[in-house]
Amino acid sequence: MSSENEELRQQIAELKERVARLEARLGETPSHRASAIPAAHVPPVVPIAAAHPPAKTSTGKSLESRIGSQLFNRIGIIAVLVGVAWFLKLAIDNHWIGPAGRVLVGLIAGAAIVGLSERFRATGYRAFSYSLKAIATGVLYLSLWAAFSLFHLISAEIAFAAMVMVTASNALMCWMQNSEVLAFYAAIGGFITPILLSVHPGSELTLFGYLLVLDIAVVALIALRPWSRLLLAAFAGTTFYAVGWYASDYAEEEFALTLFFILAFFLLFAVSPQLLRNLRLTRASASHLIEDSLVLRVLPALNAALGFLEVFILMSNPGHIHLRPWIALPFSAFYLVMLRLGRWGARDGAPAALPPIYLVLSVVFISIAIPMEANGRWIAIGWFIEFAALVWLAARYALSSLRAIALWVLLAGIIALLLPVHFFNPPVTPAILLNSRFATYLLAIAACLFAARIAMPGKRVSTAEAEPAWRTIAGVSGLTATALLMIAVCLEIHAYWSTSGARPGLQGSSIDEQFSYSAWSMLFGGALLTAGFWRKSPFLRWQALVILALSIAKVFLFDTRQLSQGYRILSFLGLGALLLTVSFAYQKDWLNLRGKS
Repeated sequence: MSSENEELRQQIAELKERVARLEARLGETPSHRASAIPAAHVPPVVPIAAAHPPAKTSTGKSLESRIGSQLFNRIGIIAVLVGVAWFLKLAIDNHWIGPAGRVLVGLIAGAAIVGLSERFRATGYRAFSYSLKAIATGVLYLSLWAAFSLFHLISAEIAFAAMVMVTASNALMCWMQNSEVLAFYAAIGGFITPILLSVHPGSELTLFGYLLVLDIAVVALIALRPWSRLLLAAFAGTTFYAVGWYASDYAEEEFALTLFFILAFFLLFAVSPQLLRNLRLTRASASHLIEDSLVLRVLPALNAALGFLEVFILMSNPGHIHLRPWIALPFSAFYLVMLRLGRWGARDGAPAALPPIYLVLSVVFISIAIPMEANGRWIAIGWFIEFAALVWLAARYALSSLRAIALWVLLAGIIALLLPVHFFNPPVTPAILLNSRFATYLLAIAACLFAARIAMPGKRVSTAEAEPAWRTIAGVSGLTATALLMIAVCLEIHAYWSTSGARPGLQGSSIDEQFSYSAWSMLFGGALLTAGFWRKSPFLRWQALVILALSIAKVFLFDTRQLSQGYRILSFLGLGALLLTVSFAYQKDWLNLRGKS
């Protein structure tokens, strides 16, 4: 054991000596270093500063690189294209070459630039070669456009076929060279072809049939390469043509064909993100999912909104408006199916980016379907029932994405409940507490209480979610139930006294009605405070204290001026007795509140 310790100490000493020599060598000049330390004893060491020279600041280097390689590159492309255009104009003005010669020169120049770009690519200048290909593509498209539109040398069919060949050549090169930049060039060329050829907007079958084939080709290309951003470009190009064509040239007799293309494009852009995601997982390239996540989240939402809006506008025409209330439910059902398919396609350890999007979209379309298919009080009823169902689903299946939607649905239900529409106004011969208005409020209150109970700690089926979010749901639901009950009874009080012929007060309402409001607020506040003591719930007690504070304000600021002397006496006596009782309860300190503070 002692020999091993001695050997270890010797090795440590040798290491210290070697480190000291290295430090001395790094601090000396090269000539002195060579003479001071024999090369046989010290191996050559490359100084850290020489091996890793200090890099320039990332900001300065990045800015310089972008200006030199990207900004100047784009400006150069534009400058060359402008120069070519001016040269052609000069040649035309001076009659140097005829129309056919001009077109032929453009085509030959475009092909030559493509060949030159390949030579640059072979020598390692990939970015510059892509720039040359962009110039070549522009020259080819301009030459074909001039042959068709300016000189009428070729027909639209031939020009179209030639431009498609240029686009297909770019697509083939981008696939072979694995270049996303060339893929965008090909997509841009494909989408500007109808504009260059001045395809008449009325030829719907030709225009959108071509766009559908182009979009399918884009999806096929993305299936081979991880270029999901190209899908957003295809969606934007298709949307541009769809909006422009419908705004200017839609006719009612083309309803069936238009609906077909709307649904075809909708299905293509709805299904392709899921298919591409499954391909990524199948090829064990889940790292691309992180890069694609933005596209795969944004595109389904944009496509759903555009598809629904297009169908809604199409169904708004007089001949089909009777179908419009039912269009939201098929969209909701479709995304439920997509949600199921997305779960089937999931893999262990892969981020489930798409199914939550499908779930959110399905719920949104259900929320939209309620006001489209229902009317009157049934809109509010539908939204409150949906709110309770969403809270239950979010708790049952730990779906955090449904919590925020549930709160928005609750807000919509409250607005619908409080809107001054016809069924909320007092009936001509009201049955107090036995009418549709009060029943609607009771159902809304029950939905809020159900949601509050689900969201309370210990009541949820799943406990994996964050507690603060659920406390928010519980608090908002409870406060809403309290406010709705207060409003519902006040509406019934107003309905009763407005038909009883009571004496009018100074503000148009009866004196009896004003006293009833004060009495109801005191009774409700007292009952809520009792429930708070019984359930040991600070939340209920604080609500009761707020209601009692409002009652005090009404009695002192309003009842003293508006009510008759008898009602004033009753108001003050009732309020005083209630406040003394509340004070005694707190002084008794049944809940040991002083100890907790």
